[in-house]
Amino acid sequence: MTEFTLIRSKRKSIALIVQRDGRLVVRAPLRTPQWQIEAVVKEKEAWIREKQEHNRKLWKEHAPRTFEGGDFMFLGKSYRLRIVEQQKQALEFKEGFYLRREATRRGGAIFEKWYREQARQIFSERVELYARRHGMRYKSIRISGACTRWGSCGARGTLNFSWRLAMAPMEVIDYVVIHELAHLEEKNHSKRYWEKVERWMPDYKRRREWLKKNGGSLRL
Repeated sequence: MTEFTLIRSKRKSIALIVQRDGRLVVRAPLRTPQWQIEAVVKEKEAWIREKQEHNRKLWKEHAPRTFEGGDFMFLGKSYRLRIVEQQKQALEFKEGFYLRREATRRGGAIFEKWYREQARQIFSERVELYARRHGMRYKSIRISGACTRWGSCGARGTLNFSWRLAMAPMEVIDYVVIHELAHLEEKNHSKRYWEKVERWMPDYKRRREWLKKNGGSLRL
């Protein structure tokens, strides 16, 4: 039978509560016999297990990251983080991430700074490439901390991109670049706008679909 934590109180009925991390808490009236509580848990076991699996998955996806190991994405590939005692920079990338041990407590800020630097370099190169190819002029590039708005185009021609996209495959980065460059001429998502995007990038729907499905994983 599923393990649970029992809490008795002056309530009138038995309640089954599956916590965010999957633990089961049973709240029961003070005088309810143990056998009756266990019978209710057994009867609802299928529901409990389903709820536990769902909650544990969400917990894993949204739990705060630690910076003492694990895998981190860069340009669509997963790389192992290793902790080292000494190195020149707090964080270095050499076909894998290497973080100085004394910097693990500041891991989030250090990784974000690194991703921002990579994003600025990547977007500067890709925007320039596609802007020249399609005869577009933009004012500047800005790297933002947006979580879900991957890019935007300012009224004066400033293109904004989330640093989190440095975790995505290059073909997805290129889609976001094309998406924002097209907005330099078409300010909304009209039919004419999407026709322009498709003309410049015929398979844009496939790339956009990747971002819809996997965008939530582009985080620290």
